[in-house]
Amino acid sequence: MDFLGEGNHTGVTEFFLLGLTDDPVLRVILFIIILCIYLMTMSGNLSTIFLIRVSPQLHHPMYFFLSHLASADIGYSSSVTPNMLVNFLVERKTISYTGCGIQLGSAVFFGTVECFLLAVMAYDRFVAICSPLLYSTKMSTELCEQLLVGSYLGGFLNASSYTLSFFSFDFCGPNRINHFFCDFAPLVKLSCSDDRICIFFATFTAGFIIVFTVSVIAISYMYILITILKMHSTDGRHKAFSTCTSHLTAVTLFFGTITFIYVMPKSNYSTDQNKVVSVFYMVVIPMLNPLIYSLRNKEIKGALKRQLGRKIFS
Repeated sequence: MDFLGEGNHTGVTEFFLLGLTDDPVLRVILFIIILCIYLMTMSGNLSTIFLIRVSPQLHHPMYFFLSHLASADIGYSSSVTPNMLVNFLVERKTISYTGCGIQLGSAVFFGTVECFLLAVMAYDRFVAICSPLLYSTKMSTELCEQLLVGSYLGGFLNASSYTLSFFSFDFCGPNRINHFFCDFAPLVKLSCSDDRICIFFATFTAGFIIVFTVSVIAISYMYILITILKMHSTDGRHKAFSTCTSHLTAVTLFFGTITFIYVMPKSNYSTDQNKVVSVFYMVVIPMLNPLIYSLRNKEIKGALKRQLGRKIFS
């Protein structure tokens, strides 16, 4: 471990990631499984983006936001998965001080963008079901772009708070992170400086974003449910509800695991459980989202069949 001299400076130039396991056989098995998941994540989300861009029938707000959700999933998974795959194959699992800050910031950025996009997509479904005649007016191109910019801006601000907090920490003792990536909580434990203000600010911004986005989703679906129950047609109810099931599934998976990690009392679960849940929401969920939206969406399946038909008969 190197020291950078006297004063208010960090004494650590690199961190050791303890990873998921030390068992060499299990590491090879996990490498193969997670590599397959990552390849499916990349191919599935890139295919979703491409399909939405080339299919005119998918050029409306719901799929506009879905394409950016797919982009966020790619970034979210890529912020930790490649490094984790490399660490399965090497004995010395290290990450530089700067690299750790970049990894933390990128994971927070894409995770926050995903939170906001899921909330925006809930609002989009609310307008589509509760005000169908005014949908094209309310969800204008200008508003969609503003909501998208707001999502990325929220991600940037939250990531900045976490990154600045990290670079304000003094690390002068152990540099072994009990995780497979540079997560904020293990880094706080390693810090030897009094950074309560930075920690509070970062925790507050994350908490506010989770509460705000969950509230938008909950209120949107409360009005959607009321509207659906007022419908006299059974077919109308089924059609309205079917447009929401994919999004509800994605929301439940993502926010359910986020709540387990960041909201539940720490005494209720172990570090190993924390790692497993983190793998699920950072590696597995980005793979599941394109499957959830494609398997339960007739428009996407129809667009895919048309594109495949053109390729086959062209």
